[in-house]
Amino acid sequence: MSQLVRVQNFSVSIDGVGAGEDQSLERPFGYDHPEKVIAWAGATASWPMRTDPGGSRGLDDYFTRDWDRNIGAEIMGRNKFGPQRGPWQDHEWRGWWGDEPPFRTPVFVMTHHERPSFTLSDTTFHFVDGDPATVLDKARQAAQGKDVRLGGGVTVIREFLEADLVDTMHVVVSPVKLEGGLRLWESPDELLDRFHLEVVPSPSGVTHHLFWRK
Repeated sequence: MSQLVRVQNFSVSIDGVGAGEDQSLERPFGYDHPEKVIAWAGATASWPMRTDPGGSRGLDDYFTRDWDRNIGAEIMGRNKFGPQRGPWQDHEWRGWWGDEPPFRTPVFVMTHHERPSFTLSDTTFHFVDGDPATVLDKARQAAQGKDVRLGGGVTVIREFLEADLVDTMHVVVSPVKLEGGLRLWESPDELLDRFHLEVVPSPSGVTHHLFWRK
């Protein structure tokens, strides 16, 4: 069975913005109030960061549970890993997630400035300099037959789309307009030359956009 490259639970605003341009330690998403865009996931019973009982069931929860199904490795951009730019000045920085990252697989961080790999709990981070096809080859080897999740951010997803290396995408559109920032698209119709698309509205107010390769 082929290993799929999957975008899972990637959230954007109604105008297609997935990240702001002013990322910092205090603003990991690059804009204020990111909870407005990702609130749908945080409200579910299966949200991996949940520390208290409760949360919603239903459609949104189904997709939250599906996030790590058959995933053997993740690829992310450097900006998803952390706010530093240029050569690494602080090797003590080990990501936004603390000592228990939610990935539980090898993670390949795309960067022009490599650094030694390290492991936190059951997640190992590798820092690789290469084009999408090269990095994907490394991730597929590490995934041991399972799928590879393309975790973002916007720039990385767009690079893989341009290289025609994405098999399926689940993009969640929240009814919030951000205007400035990095856009995944101007309209999801841009992808219809290569993908089927089904749009599923949720009672929470978001719409789940499901793409699969034609």
